[in-house]
Amino acid sequence: MGFPYWLTETLQRSCELLYTYLPQAMPNVQQLEKCKIISHRGEHDNKLVYENTLPAFEKLLGTGIWGIEFDIRWTEDLVPVVIHDADCKRLYDSDIRINAITAKKLKVEFPHIPLLEEVIQRFGKRLHLMVETKTEPYPDPVYQNQVLQKLFADLEAKRDYHFISLDPEMFKFVQFVENETFLPVAELNTKKMNELVLQRGYGGITGHYVLLTDEIVSRHHRQGKLVGTGFVSSRNCLCRELNRGIEWIFTNNALELQAIRQALLAEAEYS
Repeated sequence: MGFPYWLTETLQRSCELLYTYLPQAMPNVQQLEKCKIISHRGEHDNKLVYENTLPAFEKLLGTGIWGIEFDIRWTEDLVPVVIHDADCKRLYDSDIRINAITAKKLKVEFPHIPLLEEVIQRFGKRLHLMVETKTEPYPDPVYQNQVLQKLFADLEAKRDYHFISLDPEMFKFVQFVENETFLPVAELNTKKMNELVLQRGYGGITGHYVLLTDEIVSRHHRQGKLVGTGFVSSRNCLCRELNRGIEWIFTNNALELQAIRQALLAEAEYS
């Protein structure tokens, strides 16, 4: 279960203030070149451009951003669509629940909300896809697995996409890829998630950069696992994560962070 939205925002802002002004050593050129920035729900402000929409992802093409993170949910007729919330209240001021409306009606009522198929067709192999599965009922898990398998058929697991989730039990509904394609998202349950990664052979772990301590990161790296941290938003925080060997940098400010990375690269190469 995720934190309440207001609490997540408060904790995130507090951490940002601390790490924005905490000096960090300059990463080397190799670390900067290997940096993989992932845009969390795309480049959005939820006013002119909404999160988890085609325009939000479109802004990232050709910018050097490595990947996008987005959420999927299922409509009443079992079509996967890209939206974070279970209903349309926060973004679209409607109480309609995603699992209580057909995909066709959803596209009429809320044309901003894309089908998963649209996102894959437009951005597959152009951006790495970090696909978050939300905790919700799967009325027909065999059929739903077949739907996902067909949609991802032209992509290669791990190279082109991963599945992530706050609830690793949701991974059981995705049966056409090996466990290394799955990445649990840790919150305060880091110990439990760490053990699950190692026990089940998941590909790695993701979580907030404060919660994934140096000890946790080192343990996963020793086991050949990868680590992603969020939500990195400043030069100093980016430097810290790259110096720790973090593979994936999740952020709400992807374009700003990419500009910082480019400036650091120029500085490192010049020196």
